[in-house]
Amino acid sequence: MFNSLTERFDAIFKKLKGQGKLSEQNIKDSMREVRRALLEADVNFKIVKNFIDEVSKKAVGTEVMKSLTPGHQVVKIVHEQLISLMGNENFKVRLHENKLNKIMLVGLQGSGKTTTCAKLASNFRKNSLKPALVACDIYRPAAIHQLKVLGGQLNLPVFADEKAKNVLKIAKKAVKEAEKTDANLLIFDTAGRLHIDEKLMKELRELKKFLKPDYIFFVADAMTGQDAVTVAKEFNDQLEFDGVILTKMDSDARGGAALSIRAVTDKPVVFVGMGEKISDLEEFHPDRMASRILGMGDVLSLIEKAEATIDAEEAELMVQKLKKNQFTFTDFLSQLQQIQKMGPLDQLMGMIPGASGKALKGLKVDEKDIKHIEAIIYSMTPKEREKPTLINGSRRFRIAKGSGTSIQEVNRLLKQFDQMKKMMKNFSGNKAMKSGMLPF
Repeated sequence: MFNSLTERFDAIFKKLKGQGKLSEQNIKDSMREVRRALLEADVNFKIVKNFIDEVSKKAVGTEVMKSLTPGHQVVKIVHEQLISLMGNENFKVRLHENKLNKIMLVGLQGSGKTTTCAKLASNFRKNSLKPALVACDIYRPAAIHQLKVLGGQLNLPVFADEKAKNVLKIAKKAVKEAEKTDANLLIFDTAGRLHIDEKLMKELRELKKFLKPDYIFFVADAMTGQDAVTVAKEFNDQLEFDGVILTKMDSDARGGAALSIRAVTDKPVVFVGMGEKISDLEEFHPDRMASRILGMGDVLSLIEKAEATIDAEEAELMVQKLKKNQFTFTDFLSQLQQIQKMGPLDQLMGMIPGASGKALKGLKVDEKDIKHIEAIIYSMTPKEREKPTLINGSRRFRIAKGSGTSIQEVNRLLKQFDQMKKMMKNFSGNKAMKSGMLPF
């Protein structure tokens, strides 16, 4: 996500930070590079022009030009302008347990609406809501079946009528059925087309008029860039939705849609899809996203992921073990497995300040390497896991043979484990560690 843009910005601002003093020409040259980077990231041309004008106006001010660190001041201005571009504050979805809440998802065919229905349901269920899914896409083959499969995976009710040809009838029946159950949130999966047509919009307008939904979210494929932004504007002009959910953000190295869509539609990005798993849905925070783009990392999101995944009591126990130098391979294996639950390791690395952009270019964490580590640890005896100093030459040979790896790999893991213990002991008092995120 944003890898291309982050790498370009990193190179541009590295030059600026290296300047003891800045001239208007320095800033003009840098802004020309920023403009090119944003256009190549598929950001709307008018938005790029306004962005550059605003940054340039602030950057040539006396406060920046006479600063002891003018390059850093320019980066600060760009950071603030990126946040402003994406919406200053994150949008809060407010639902209530004592009423039947309704959410409509709209968008073109193939944007990921059906999967997003399940992701939203999973997300809101954590907030003590009781969601159900409603299949209102009666045109796409297998759409209803797909929603039923997803509902089954989450053990959620799915209201559907495969014989019905009228979307309003399906919606009315779903609302009536939901009122008989304890469901307090209905998420409606609506039909899409490969293009916008009047029949589609009329159907959606009628559905909106009947449901009076709490929220309508436009679902867009981030990889389609400015096409997604153009379609979003057309949908908003005719339907007036409340916010945007961008899917496939993990596959979009440019980020043009995320940077343009708020300015074009005046509607916020609410959630972003970061993978294929049902759990791969994140709230969109403009300030955190701006920090990621500029290579500043996203420690807050990293800590939130850790807190949601790693047991607090177990994390505290690990910290105490580190302080007493009692951290073992058994503990390491447990932590490794918990970190894997947080998501792909290359994504997690991208949240660490200074570890994004060029540093992560081409980084692909091979899951086979992790499996090799697990196999090596499982091939150790309980005593060896607790006390690695017992592992001599013959034991290393036995572990390598038992795990299907080489002695060199076993030696490397033992050395890395020893180095990691020393590093982790130094980190044992910081905020991330207390949240359960051990810095492997």
